[in-house]
Amino acid sequence: MKADPSRIRLLIADDHYIVIMGLTALLKLRKEFQVVASARDGKAVLELYREHHPDVVLMDLQMPKLDGIGAVKELLAEFPDARVIILTSFGREEDVHLAFKAGACGYLLKEAELPVLAEAIHAVHRGERWMPANVAHLVAERAKLPELSRREVEVLELVAKGLRNKEIADLLGFSEDGAKQHLRRIYGKLGVTARVEAIAEAQRRGILDRR
Repeated sequence: MKADPSRIRLLIADDHYIVIMGLTALLKLRKEFQVVASARDGKAVLELYREHHPDVVLMDLQMPKLDGIGAVKELLAEFPDARVIILTSFGREEDVHLAFKAGACGYLLKEAELPVLAEAIHAVHRGERWMPANVAHLVAERAKLPELSRREVEVLELVAKGLRNKEIADLLGFSEDGAKQHLRRIYGKLGVTARVEAIAEAQRRGILDRR
């Protein structure tokens, strides 16, 4: 598709064909937008970006081959000026946190109506960071929380699978006491006191589901 320099050129990335078609039809209602490409997986985002160099990417979180967070990271590693809006059904604080940490410029839920989507695209195109009030609240709340280390997430994943301390220690290469120490730190960071509570809180935040 030939790009029109007078319009904001968009790349849509979503693994659902009907979502891509729906967004494309919706955005055609606004003359200032032009959808120049669409991707069904995270790897295709990079290939199509190289080909079309869109102004803004609308990126879903859950996609095959490479998820939205991974695609944002790889895209910005190659194109530091790329502008990405996460457009997803997931509004958990950990998803929002990881999206902005990866370098996304905006975050919007798919329930948003066209005027809000258009506002987000224009803001990000201008080089601004954009998020609705409910997402801004999640970002602020998540910023108050201590970050789990990669090893602590690994321990938590094994806890969620039902492994006991000794089994976790054997798998990860430290002592049983080391496993207990990791769990104590995890409990402290999540604000819980037991394994079941830790799993529930991690699932609520999206920590386990994002890994």
